[in-house]
This record gives sequence, structure tokens and C-alpha cells, in this order.
Amino acid sequence: MKSKGLALLFGVLAAFALAHPAAAVTLISAQEAALPAASTAVFATRGISLGPRIELVSPNSDAGTASPLAFKVVFTPHNQTTVDPGSVKVTYLKEKPVDLTARLKPYITAQGIDMTNADVPPGVHLIRVDVLDSEGKKGAAVLRLTVTGK
Repeated sequence: MKSKGLALLFGVLAAFALAHPAAAVTLISAQEAALPAASTAVFATRGISLGPRIELVSPNSDAGTASPLAFKVVFTPHNQTTVDPGSVKVTYLKEKPVDLTARLKPYITAQGIDMTNADVPPGVHLIRVDVLDSEGKKGAAVLRLTVTGK
């Protein structure tokens, strides 16, 4: 009898989870998206160093996607180094840059950023990601998110 009760309880919980997906977490607010655009997304580099590579895996930057979306970034370190998750800084490029690092902190690991349910307003958004590896070499990239709507 207990096993039937437990099975029923798990069935109800599973149905609830499917009917009510996890709420989206704000990556970029509508107010932040409305801020004036940055005049440039260029960043300075000094010399040639092979810092970690930063790659946007999701969403596809060329095709628009609806929000909420999966925001997934992969870090690829070089020469047997590792990425220091505490060094990751994420900035929304606006005239006055918006630091997104604190809201992304729970989703950042040494392997990358994995935010599966990110709420982003429609538009084209430029996000800069900076990381350091275990040898102090810097990697940086500007990622482009194209969001079509909700």
C-alpha cells in the first residue's frame, strides 16, 4: 500500500513539474536593454598569449531565438591549465556597461556558463566575457545574442 501511495505522490509531483516549468531567471532586464548602446565593443589585448577560448554554444548567434532561452558558454583552456571560475566577469555592453556577473554566478563553472532558462528581452545584445586560467592568462570574447521575442 505504501508503494502505491509513493508512486501516486511521485506521479503528481512529476505532472506538476511538467505543467509548471522552472521560472525564467533574468539575464538582461527590459530597463537594461533600453539603455543607450555602447559606442564600441573593442577591447585591448597585449601581446600574444594563449588564454582560454570562450565560445557561445547556445543560443545560435546567427539565428534569432525566443526568450526564455538557454545561455550556454564553453571555456576551453590551453596547455593543461584550468579556468578559474572566480575570475569570470560578464558585462552587458552598453554606454554605461552593466555587470551581469552576480546574477550568473550560480551558473558559472570552470567549464563555462550554463543558464538553461534565461529571460532576455527582444533585440540584439552584446555580452563580453572575461576569464583567467590557472597561469593568469586572460581570455575574452564578445558574444552576440539575437532574441526575437517571448
